[in-house]
Amino acid sequence: MSSPRSTTTSRLARFGLGLTAMMVLAFLMAPLIIIVLFSFKSSGDFTFPITGWSLKWYREFFSMQTWMDALRNSLVLAVSTTLLATPLGTMAALGLAAPNLPGRRTISALLLVPMIAPVVIVGVGMYFVFSMAGLTATLPGLILGHTSLAVPFVVVTVSAVLTGLDRRLLWAAASMGAPPFLTFRKVTLPVILPGIASGALFAFATSLDEVVVTMFLAGPGQRTLPREMFTIARDTLTPTIAAAATVLIAASIVLLIASTALGRSNR
Repeated sequence: MSSPRSTTTSRLARFGLGLTAMMVLAFLMAPLIIIVLFSFKSSGDFTFPITGWSLKWYREFFSMQTWMDALRNSLVLAVSTTLLATPLGTMAALGLAAPNLPGRRTISALLLVPMIAPVVIVGVGMYFVFSMAGLTATLPGLILGHTSLAVPFVVVTVSAVLTGLDRRLLWAAASMGAPPFLTFRKVTLPVILPGIASGALFAFATSLDEVVVTMFLAGPGQRTLPREMFTIARDTLTPTIAAAATVLIAASIVLLIASTALGRSNR
């Protein structure tokens, strides 16, 4: 039977842990909340207190051709990156799951380098390599650059799902005469499909939010939404930028909800 002192100590520990978690959450969420509040502010300054509310900055954002072109370019780039990174990352994860693959750890580490290395270094390296291949300032080059950043996320999510795959199912299908492609389509694919979908969502979000590599590789015709925000912020700050940021935050929340739902489906 626990003593009153130990019970009080455990309660204080739980309270302290919960308070610390709340403080960390508030610290992380405060900048996002402030940006969202400023996007609805009626005046054009970034000061408190907020005396009036308006949707005029959203009307300005959705009515200006510059912002709409940047948003369209971001969506085209994100969709193209997702369509390219998802099958590449899935095939890489399937290859890494092979039991007798030589140099598996080395290959896995190399695949994850774009995720681990500082993005500025990755951007500089891509710029030199892509410039020699004539891919800078082109949409295909920008898609390839974003794809190299997105593939590791697909590899990680699909590999995590593959660890729970019962290989006896594959052996049973092979023993019944199923060819490899049919085994993959009927056994492996249904199991890893939630992981593939989650990886696709992460690839989409990675491309939609990327700005550093875009600054190195993009030309005048590839102005994405994050790049446009960064360029305008260097000259002047207006609540229109807050409205654009809120649009990206809303898109990230939708992707997070979808990823959470897929995770529950996988379990």
